[in-house]
Amino acid sequence: MIWITAAWAACFVAIEWGLRDAPVLWYAALRAVLAGAVLVGLGAFERRLTPTAARDWAWITVLGLVNVTVAFAVMFAGVASGTTGTAAVFANAQPLLILLPAWWLYGEKLSASTSAALGLGFIGLVLVAVPGGGGSGAGLSLVSAAAVTGGTLLSRRLRGLDVVMFTGWHLLLGGAVLAAVAAVLEGPAVIAWTPRFVLTLLFLALVGTAATTVAWFAEARRSRLDALTAWTFLTPVVGIALGIALLGERPTGWTAAGLGVVLAAMWIVLRRPPVPEPHRSPGPMPVARPPADFHPPSGDGQ
Repeated sequence: MIWITAAWAACFVAIEWGLRDAPVLWYAALRAVLAGAVLVGLGAFERRLTPTAARDWAWITVLGLVNVTVAFAVMFAGVASGTTGTAAVFANAQPLLILLPAWWLYGEKLSASTSAALGLGFIGLVLVAVPGGGGSGAGLSLVSAAAVTGGTLLSRRLRGLDVVMFTGWHLLLGGAVLAAVAAVLEGPAVIAWTPRFVLTLLFLALVGTAATTVAWFAEARRSRLDALTAWTFLTPVVGIALGIALLGERPTGWTAAGLGVVLAAMWIVLRRPPVPEPHRSPGPMPVARPPADFHPPSGDGQ
């Protein structure tokens, strides 16, 4: 989770750089399509199983529309409309949005400490937004967080499928729909294929999307969602640090206070004790009984 969150944080800087050479929606669509094509090609090379059931393809399509078409579009637009650090904060509100659905859909009960972390996390986000870094960019990033949350919940519906293949196909389908939307809203793609754009696109597609999404969905299959998504609190911290180091952004004291509260919320969730398994005593060992017609030898014992 540390490398996943660090890669996601770096994505916001890469988006900021790439948007200097490409329109918002076309850039997002290229990211998804390239990542999906690489994963599907890798799966075919390794002879992984491709989904065949119509129901599985229906879920993959819904996942692509939610987790890619909607999430990527508003994520890129959020970065374009606000500062990189603020977009990283609000786009990673998933830990705060997933707790109630995880309890309702999968029976993952909320503890008192997790509920406290929920309130602390929202307070932290509000503090980050106070200095004027919110606005439309913050709103779009929150929509992105909601869409990614839906994608995480939907991914559990696909537990029986190969994670590389369904991840690749949902990226391809969602990216294709996003490209169609880009063609309608932005017209033909006008992209400056500079070395900077090529490098940022490759990083976004291969590291920030293909690798991280496969790893994220694999973890979502086997981990409690509250503990898993709490790790994404690290993303805005690293994102703001990268915004300072690479983009020259200067956060205010409110932002620093908000990040402190967000980290406190993460600590509360991650220190939550695991749910104990029901204890089962082994019971008495069975005693071997001789058959009824058995008679022990007598005499010298030979």
